[in-house]
Amino acid sequence: MGHPVWAEVDLSALAHNLREVRQLVGERKVMAVVKANAYGHGMIPVARTLLAAGADWLGVARAVEALDLRQEAITAPILVLGYVDPVECPALAAAGVHVTVYDRPAAEEFSRVAQREGKTLEIHIKVDTGMGRLGLPCDDSGAREALTVANLTGIKVAGLFTHFACADEPDEGPVRLQMERFLNFARRLEREGLAVPCRHAANSAAIMRLPESHFDMVRPGIMLYGLHPSPVTAGLADLRPVMSLKARVAQVKRVGAGFPVSYGWTYKTSGPAVLATVAIGYADGYSRLLSGRGEVLIGGRRAPVVGRVCMDHIIIDATGVEGVSPGDEVVLFGCQGGAFLPVEEIAEKVGTINYEVVCAVGARVPRVYL
Repeated sequence: MGHPVWAEVDLSALAHNLREVRQLVGERKVMAVVKANAYGHGMIPVARTLLAAGADWLGVARAVEALDLRQEAITAPILVLGYVDPVECPALAAAGVHVTVYDRPAAEEFSRVAQREGKTLEIHIKVDTGMGRLGLPCDDSGAREALTVANLTGIKVAGLFTHFACADEPDEGPVRLQMERFLNFARRLEREGLAVPCRHAANSAAIMRLPESHFDMVRPGIMLYGLHPSPVTAGLADLRPVMSLKARVAQVKRVGAGFPVSYGWTYKTSGPAVLATVAIGYADGYSRLLSGRGEVLIGGRRAPVVGRVCMDHIIIDATGVEGVSPGDEVVLFGCQGGAFLPVEEIAEKVGTINYEVVCAVGARVPRVYL
């Protein structure tokens, strides 16, 4: 369509990564996490591809994401992993969406709504085993709350889960401690008569590193998109990056030494140069922190970003690249002509993680599905 900037999403790579998960976990159920617009990749096409490739469940962060999936006639089981406002419960119950409970007051409100609507709301109880975020306390008081919740009218406990804080760290001690706490909590509930049908904890790192954490279901996220959660998991699965970010050259200028570039004149050419203005900027998710630090691929070669990243454009020094012209493809991350520029390199330069780089790709950037 002649887009000035676009993200290519390789659905065959996505399906391959799901098969890698399946190879690691065998017959256990797989909840494919598609929150945050499928980590920036596009929730609906990604969800359909993953379900066709063998995912059993979908995981989202917000009620609106679950309802959007239902609007697209996606009938697979869905769990909202995060906060749900009670006013959203009628729609979620009607759509057969499962919700997370992490404290008793919220569960009691859910129960009142379910009774008023004449519905049964299926819930997964979340226990905080060390993340410090959402979850019932992992002690006797938390167990008592869980048992109280399980007895509420209009509520059906379908799952019990936790989230690992350190599964991608070199030291396995913390994640093993969380596993032990989680299993002890589940056993306590069983002794009190609450046998939860589905226990789940393993994120991408735990799926690759700790088979004993797979329990009844696993929740792959970042690995589905072909990215490793940390260097610790490198080599533990054959993952293929799913997204490439691309843009077009808008204008080419041949300039002399001392030519000032972009806002603030923070960069001036040291000699004759070929400068190419590229139609992507921080409004598209290309971080301003890459000003004077980033690199791109053009003509199968690397070229540096010079001057400050603008809202809609960057400027690159393409002096060493033959025949650069307006309309040429520039790769911000991904492959071109045998060269590869990984997301992780961008993340390192701006002091973040690969998750944030792909999630930050803006809504105005069209996704092109291959």
